[in-house]
Amino acid sequence: MCVHDFADREGETDIVYPAAAVDEAAIAHMRNDAGGLICVAVADPVAEAFGLPFLADALDHPAVDDDPDYDDRSSFSLPVNHRETFTGITDADRARTVVELADAAAAVDADPAGYGPEDFAAEFRAPGHVHVLRGDREGLDGRTGHTELGLAMAEAVDAAPAVVVCEMLDDETGAALSPADAATYADRRGIPYVEGSDLVETLE
Repeated sequence: MCVHDFADREGETDIVYPAAAVDEAAIAHMRNDAGGLICVAVADPVAEAFGLPFLADALDHPAVDDDPDYDDRSSFSLPVNHRETFTGITDADRARTVVELADAAAAVDADPAGYGPEDFAAEFRAPGHVHVLRGDREGLDGRTGHTELGLAMAEAVDAAPAVVVCEMLDDETGAALSPADAATYADRRGIPYVEGSDLVETLE
Protein backbone atom coordinates (compact mmCIF):
# COMPACT_ATOMS: atom_id res chain seq x y z
CA MET A 1 0.00 0.00 0.00
CA CYS A 2 1.11 3.59 -0.67
CA VAL A 3 0.29 6.01 2.15
CA HIS A 4 0.75 9.79 1.89
CA ASP A 5 0.90 11.38 5.32
CA PHE A 6 0.02 15.09 5.29
CA ALA A 7 1.16 18.04 3.17
CA ASP A 8 1.86 20.03 6.34
CA ARG A 9 3.85 17.21 7.93
CA GLU A 10 6.54 15.24 6.08
CA GLY A 11 4.58 15.43 2.83
CA GLU A 12 5.90 12.01 1.88
CA THR A 13 4.36 8.84 0.51
CA ASP A 14 5.59 5.56 1.99
CA ILE A 15 5.20 2.04 0.72
CA VAL A 16 3.79 0.11 3.66
CA TYR A 17 3.83 -3.67 4.16
CA PRO A 18 2.70 -5.89 7.05
CA ALA A 19 6.10 -6.97 8.35
CA ALA A 20 5.11 -10.63 8.47
CA ALA A 21 4.41 -10.58 4.70
CA VAL A 22 7.83 -9.30 3.66
CA ASP A 23 10.12 -11.47 1.57
CA GLU A 24 13.17 -10.87 -0.62
CA ALA A 25 10.98 -9.59 -3.47
CA ALA A 26 9.34 -7.05 -1.15
CA ILE A 27 12.73 -5.73 -0.03
CA ALA A 28 13.82 -5.42 -3.67
CA HIS A 29 10.53 -3.66 -4.49
CA MET A 30 11.08 -1.06 -1.79
CA ARG A 31 14.71 -0.32 -2.54
CA ASN A 32 14.10 -0.14 -6.30
CA ASP A 33 10.68 1.53 -6.49
CA ALA A 34 10.73 3.60 -3.28
CA GLY A 35 14.38 4.29 -2.53
CA GLY A 36 14.02 5.55 1.02
CA LEU A 37 15.01 3.92 4.29
CA ILE A 38 13.48 0.49 4.95
CA CYS A 39 12.24 0.53 8.55
CA VAL A 40 10.11 -1.67 10.78
CA ALA A 41 7.63 0.12 13.02
CA VAL A 42 6.53 -1.69 16.18
CA ALA A 43 3.83 -0.69 18.64
CA ASP A 44 4.87 0.96 21.90
CA PRO A 45 4.06 -2.08 24.12
CA VAL A 46 6.17 -4.23 21.83
CA ALA A 47 9.09 -1.80 22.01
CA GLU A 48 8.73 -1.81 25.80
CA ALA A 49 8.88 -5.59 25.92
CA PHE A 50 11.89 -5.57 23.60
CA GLY A 51 13.56 -3.01 25.87
CA LEU A 52 14.09 -0.66 22.93
CA PRO A 53 14.72 3.00 23.70
CA PHE A 54 14.25 5.96 21.41
CA LEU A 55 17.64 6.23 19.72
CA ALA A 56 18.09 9.87 20.70
CA ASP A 57 17.67 8.90 24.36
CA ALA A 58 20.25 6.11 24.06
CA LEU A 59 22.97 8.24 22.45
CA ASP A 60 25.32 10.47 24.41
CA HIS A 61 26.84 12.66 21.74
CA PRO A 62 26.75 16.41 21.03
CA ALA A 63 25.27 15.74 17.58
CA VAL A 64 22.01 14.43 19.07
CA ASP A 65 19.23 16.91 18.30
CA ASP A 66 15.84 15.20 18.25
CA ASP A 67 13.69 18.16 17.26
CA PRO A 68 12.66 17.64 13.62
CA ASP A 69 10.73 20.39 11.87
CA TYR A 70 7.85 18.04 11.05
CA ASP A 71 7.19 16.60 14.54
CA ASP A 72 8.00 16.71 18.24
CA ARG A 73 10.54 13.89 17.96
CA SER A 74 11.64 11.09 15.65
CA SER A 75 10.50 7.48 16.12
CA PHE A 76 13.91 5.91 15.56
CA SER A 77 15.05 3.18 17.93
CA LEU A 78 17.94 0.76 17.37
CA PRO A 79 18.97 -0.50 13.94
CA VAL A 80 19.23 -4.29 14.13
CA ASN A 81 20.11 -7.47 12.25
CA HIS A 82 18.78 -10.92 13.04
CA ARG A 83 21.61 -12.96 14.50
CA GLU A 84 21.35 -15.59 11.77
CA THR A 85 22.07 -13.06 9.00
CA PHE A 86 25.55 -12.32 7.63
CA THR A 87 26.19 -8.65 6.82
CA GLY A 88 22.49 -7.90 7.24
CA ILE A 89 22.13 -5.71 4.12
CA THR A 90 21.20 -8.22 1.40
CA ASP A 91 17.57 -8.65 0.39
CA ALA A 92 17.53 -12.08 2.02
CA ASP A 93 19.15 -10.81 5.24
CA ARG A 94 16.84 -7.83 5.58
CA ALA A 95 13.78 -9.93 4.81
CA ARG A 96 14.85 -12.40 7.50
CA THR A 97 15.30 -9.62 10.05
CA VAL A 98 11.93 -8.05 9.18
CA VAL A 99 9.99 -11.31 9.41
CA GLU A 100 11.68 -12.28 12.67
CA LEU A 101 10.80 -8.85 14.11
CA ALA A 102 7.18 -9.47 13.10
CA ASP A 103 7.24 -12.88 14.75
CA ALA A 104 8.69 -11.41 17.95
CA ALA A 105 6.08 -8.63 17.92
CA ALA A 106 3.32 -11.22 17.53
CA ALA A 107 4.75 -13.18 20.46
CA VAL A 108 4.65 -10.07 22.64
CA ASP A 109 1.12 -9.31 21.50
CA ALA A 110 0.03 -12.81 22.50
CA ASP A 111 1.90 -12.86 25.82
CA PRO A 112 3.36 -9.49 26.91
CA ALA A 113 5.05 -11.02 29.96
CA GLY A 114 6.61 -13.89 28.04
CA TYR A 115 9.18 -11.95 26.02
CA GLY A 116 11.79 -9.54 27.36
CA PRO A 117 14.96 -7.67 26.42
CA GLU A 118 17.10 -10.78 26.91
CA ASP A 119 14.94 -12.69 24.45
CA PHE A 120 15.27 -9.82 21.97
CA ALA A 121 19.05 -9.75 22.40
CA ALA A 122 19.21 -13.51 21.83
CA GLU A 123 17.55 -13.03 18.43
CA PHE A 124 18.84 -9.64 17.26
CA ARG A 125 22.06 -7.65 17.35
CA ALA A 126 22.74 -3.94 17.07
CA PRO A 127 23.92 -2.04 15.15
CA GLY A 128 22.31 -3.51 12.09
CA HIS A 129 20.67 -2.68 8.78
CA VAL A 130 16.97 -2.62 9.63
CA HIS A 131 15.92 0.48 11.54
CA VAL A 132 13.28 -0.14 14.18
CA LEU A 133 10.75 2.64 14.76
CA ARG A 134 8.88 2.97 18.03
CA GLY A 135 5.19 3.83 17.76
CA ASP A 136 3.68 6.53 19.93
CA ARG A 137 2.19 5.30 23.20
CA GLU A 138 -1.15 6.90 22.28
CA GLY A 139 -1.12 5.74 18.68
CA LEU A 140 -2.82 8.09 16.23
CA ASP A 141 -4.05 10.20 19.15
CA GLY A 142 -0.45 11.06 19.96
CA ARG A 143 1.20 11.16 16.54
CA THR A 144 0.11 10.82 12.93
CA GLY A 145 3.30 9.72 11.21
CA HIS A 146 3.69 6.74 8.88
CA THR A 147 4.75 4.72 11.93
CA GLU A 148 1.39 5.19 13.63
CA LEU A 149 -0.65 5.07 10.42
CA GLY A 150 0.87 1.72 9.51
CA LEU A 151 0.45 0.28 12.99
CA ALA A 152 -3.18 1.42 13.12
CA MET A 153 -3.83 -0.38 9.85
CA ALA A 154 -2.19 -3.53 11.21
CA GLU A 155 -4.36 -3.36 14.32
CA ALA A 156 -7.49 -2.86 12.20
CA VAL A 157 -6.90 -6.14 10.36
CA ASP A 158 -5.66 -8.01 13.46
CA ALA A 159 -2.13 -8.38 12.07
CA ALA A 160 1.07 -8.46 14.11
CA PRO A 161 1.92 -5.00 15.54
CA ALA A 162 4.83 -4.55 13.15
CA VAL A 163 4.84 -2.87 9.73
CA VAL A 164 7.50 -1.96 7.19
CA VAL A 165 7.60 1.59 5.86
CA CYS A 166 9.82 3.02 3.13
CA GLU A 167 9.71 6.56 1.72
CA MET A 168 9.13 7.01 -2.02
CA LEU A 169 11.66 9.30 -3.69
CA ASP A 170 11.63 10.93 -7.12
CA ASP A 171 14.42 9.51 -9.31
CA GLU A 172 14.85 12.77 -11.23
CA THR A 173 14.84 15.31 -8.39
CA GLY A 174 15.84 13.21 -5.40
CA ALA A 175 13.00 14.84 -3.45
CA ALA A 176 9.94 13.12 -2.01
CA LEU A 177 7.74 11.71 -4.75
CA SER A 178 4.73 13.97 -5.25
CA PRO A 179 1.33 12.64 -4.16
CA ALA A 180 0.12 12.78 -7.76
CA ASP A 181 3.07 10.72 -9.01
CA ALA A 182 2.74 8.30 -6.10
CA ALA A 183 -0.95 7.83 -6.89
CA THR A 184 -0.14 7.24 -10.56
CA TYR A 185 2.52 4.68 -9.58
CA ALA A 186 0.11 2.91 -7.26
CA ASP A 187 -2.57 2.75 -9.95
CA ARG A 188 -0.07 1.38 -12.47
CA ARG A 189 1.09 -1.31 -10.04
CA GLY A 190 -2.40 -2.14 -8.74
CA ILE A 191 -1.46 -0.98 -5.24
CA PRO A 192 -3.92 0.99 -3.07
CA TYR A 193 -3.04 4.68 -2.58
CA VAL A 194 -4.40 6.25 0.59
CA GLU A 195 -4.27 9.71 2.11
CA GLY A 196 -3.26 9.83 5.77
CA SER A 197 -6.19 12.09 6.59
CA ASP A 198 -8.62 9.50 5.24
CA LEU A 199 -6.93 6.78 7.27
CA VAL A 200 -7.12 8.81 10.46
CA GLU A 201 -10.79 9.49 9.87
CA THR A 202 -11.50 5.83 9.19
CA LEU A 203 -9.35 4.25 11.90
CA GLU A 204 -9.96 6.55 14.87
